[in-house]
Amino acid sequence: QVQLVESGGGLVQPGGSLRLSCAASGFSLDYYQIGWFRQAPGKEREGVSCISSSGLSTFYSDSAKGRFTISRDNAKKTVYLQMNSLKPENAAVYYCAAVSRRSISAIWYIDRGYEYWGQGTQVTVSS
Repeated sequence: QVQLVESGGGLVQPGGSLRLSCAASGFSLDYYQIGWFRQAPGKEREGVSCISSSGLSTFYSDSAKGRFTISRDNAKKTVYLQMNSLKPENAAVYYCAAVSRRSISAIWYIDRGYEYWGQGTQVTVSS
């Protein structure tokens, strides 16, 4: 079965860092654009970042720019989201999602455009 599993979430202090992982099974990531989304209680799910199937193109939300970095290792069938300088407002459940594409989508941040989703990993930012 096609599965995506997020890991790496946890509790960090403001200003701290976490690296989230999105591991795929049942399919190859070679032709899949991967997006990271997050959802806080009472809020809409929002796009955080995405990476093209080749790994050569990336996008970030305004809040993520300069602090978060997305990367991928297709051999390991894993995509990463390095999060630095974390703020309390970054606390949320983070999800990864995949869609088969050869070129990155101009509307990468639309969650309905993705085919497969993980179950999410909780990120808490608190002193």
